[in-house]
Amino acid sequence: MSSIQLFFDTAIGTSQWVGRNIIFDVPWSQNYFWGLTILSLIVWGLELRFPWRKNQSTFRHDFWLDAFYMYFNFFIFSIVISGVYAVLATHMESIGIDMESLALIDMSNWPAALQLLVFFILLDFLQWLTHLTLHRVNVFWRFHQVHHSIKEMGFAGHLRYHWMENVLYKPLKTFGIMLIGGFEPSQAFIVHFFTITIGHINHSNLKLSYGPLKYVFNNPVMHLYHHARDLPKGMEHGMNYGLTLSLWDYIFGTAYVPEDSGDILLGYKGDEKMPKHFSKQMLHGFSRQSRGE
Repeated sequence: MSSIQLFFDTAIGTSQWVGRNIIFDVPWSQNYFWGLTILSLIVWGLELRFPWRKNQSTFRHDFWLDAFYMYFNFFIFSIVISGVYAVLATHMESIGIDMESLALIDMSNWPAALQLLVFFILLDFLQWLTHLTLHRVNVFWRFHQVHHSIKEMGFAGHLRYHWMENVLYKPLKTFGIMLIGGFEPSQAFIVHFFTITIGHINHSNLKLSYGPLKYVFNNPVMHLYHHARDLPKGMEHGMNYGLTLSLWDYIFGTAYVPEDSGDILLGYKGDEKMPKHFSKQMLHGFSRQSRGE
């Protein structure tokens, strides 16, 4: 099979899978479309019932733009990128790199719960490391600026990010699976839904810090400061990079939560140059203006 045919066959298969999600033709436990939709409505309802920043409107600034990003990044772009990954996987296998060749540990005989825990912790650390890189490497930061152009926090802002971040983040899941031999990828939906839930909550207009568990799990109070426009001395590239777990930031000294009023300016210096429309934001990072030229 040619690479072009493989690309289109995989993309068509992924689009059919998305369609089956929409018409309830997959098990509820693995229905990503309605799982995401129902989760979003629940968190949005909590935002409206228990708002942290009470001056935010029901449909906050860029609400509909963020909602579109949510479905675009989760489903539409996945159709395209799935074909690319299928071609890359085939070429990797042709040179002897497969799911078993990179395995560091074999978990095939471990309890399922322990497999999921190890996978979750490994994946979260890899995502933390990638997130830190997005802030500290200028070429990546230009793409990540789309996410940091959020001016009011809300659940849908979780999935407002440039399509290039998909290119960086999504291979991590496959890489994580390759490092732990014997893990059954079909179980990964449990971790996936858990991390999506935490991500929605972290970007929501809810005041939660989880008490002592704040040193383990990221939370809305901590993540708000990740989106702060004014950064403290010594943290000019950012802080609080954790996605689901906060412990990496406490371990590596990138945690910063000075107070919890929620009354801070969001964004980044120069965010007024960010295009307002989705189509132009998708080109941001490639333009001469975004490169500061």
